[in-house]
Amino acid sequence: MGVMEFVRDHLGISFVIQYKIYLSILIILVLFLLKKIVQWFVFKKVVSVETRYFLAKAFTYIEVGLIILLLIRVWFEGLKPLATYFGLVSAGIAIALKDLFTDMAGWIFILIKKPFSIGDRIQIGKFKGDIVDIRVFQFSIVEIGEWIGAEQSTGRIVNIPNSYVFKEPLANYTKGFRFVWNEIPVLVTFESNWKKAKDILFRIAKECDKGVSQIAEEELKRATLKYYIHYSVLTPTVYTKVEDSGILLTIRYLCDPRKRRITENNIWEMILEEFGKENDIDFAYPTIRYYNNLQEGKSGTKPSSN
Repeated sequence: MGVMEFVRDHLGISFVIQYKIYLSILIILVLFLLKKIVQWFVFKKVVSVETRYFLAKAFTYIEVGLIILLLIRVWFEGLKPLATYFGLVSAGIAIALKDLFTDMAGWIFILIKKPFSIGDRIQIGKFKGDIVDIRVFQFSIVEIGEWIGAEQSTGRIVNIPNSYVFKEPLANYTKGFRFVWNEIPVLVTFESNWKKAKDILFRIAKECDKGVSQIAEEELKRATLKYYIHYSVLTPTVYTKVEDSGILLTIRYLCDPRKRRITENNIWEMILEEFGKENDIDFAYPTIRYYNNLQEGKSGTKPSSN
């Protein structure tokens, strides 16, 4: 006769439940302290932040796995007569904690399918940021965007339930093909030499490319082994469009998603310097034209604009 059967037969079911609760708490505490001790010894010799992070994750997964196995052994040994009771309780718990179970399923999905990994930049639903942690029930990102321009970091850590991978669309900026297209619109007046302006913008875009298109072409070849990605042109280009207030010249180029702001800054500074040297190129800006009907009727005054 096992310990559980002896305790149940002589002290009653309620005592058995209390015993199992205390034993479960003890198991959790012992394994938690054991993990901390092992981490302390290992981390004394590990300097790399990345290695320490992945080791800490591995220790946590081992700890959780052992806890689950031991608790199953504790709670389901010697309780065969109460199988029906515990089945009903388990069903009730499953319904009450369905979100947690969905989060655990999401965690398993993330580990197996790897829609993203540590360091990836993603957008899931309305949240955008860089992955900094993946846990059993949630993953964490360093938020980008919101009130900060060009999708730079806000500094906030956002914790997102793992179940979001089943509920929300997921965009990965860096998986497969790690470059994104960016565009810079430049509006010049109708009176400007727009062909010269377009040539200047194209030259600047090519100068700022710095081999990115060549690297992107190699990465694209590897990405097409898994994804059907088709780009006929990867080099920078400039598009022309007529707007109400001028001629719109749009620079389109590839860049690292984390360098959008710095590339825009560099390109705009070069545009300002080059356009400043030209007398026949001017930026267009909104104007308001008004008429003084009284003066125009008397003296033929032309309408003025500001």
